[in-house]
Amino acid sequence: MENDVYKKVLEFKNKYPITVGWRLKRHCEIAQKHLNPNEYIEYAFVAQKNDNPLDIITTFVVVLTNKRIILAQKRLFFGYFFTAITPDMFNDLSVKMGIVWGKIEIDTIKEVVKLSNIQKEALPEIETNISEYMIREKKKYKKLNEQ
Repeated sequence: MENDVYKKVLEFKNKYPITVGWRLKRHCEIAQKHLNPNEYIEYAFVAQKNDNPLDIITTFVVVLTNKRIILAQKRLFFGYFFTAITPDMFNDLSVKMGIVWGKIEIDTIKEVVKLSNIQKEALPEIETNISEYMIREKKKYKKLNEQ
């Protein structure tokens, strides 16, 4: 199977090379493995899943699909971490910019997912993609709940 997640992540990484990311192909394999039938990739980027600018070893691939947000990381020796955020779990989005890197915080019902070490020029693009995605998907959930 072709790894479409990897292609999207490489597009992002080539556009924003200062964003910190390691072992991208391995992380993308995990995200690709968890794509469901009839689920397609709308946008993908890479970031560190932490709040510490000095911690550069917790790279995650973040994928927006037509159904959810996927976060995936292949562990160094065995296993992996996988998180899915569905639109009904999404609360809010925050963007924070520093001198070189920025952060995206996705507030969900259960936790705040902190994504850091993102090249600051990428922040508006990521915010736009996530916000537009969530607004569109939340409208679908609202219509379903009204029925």
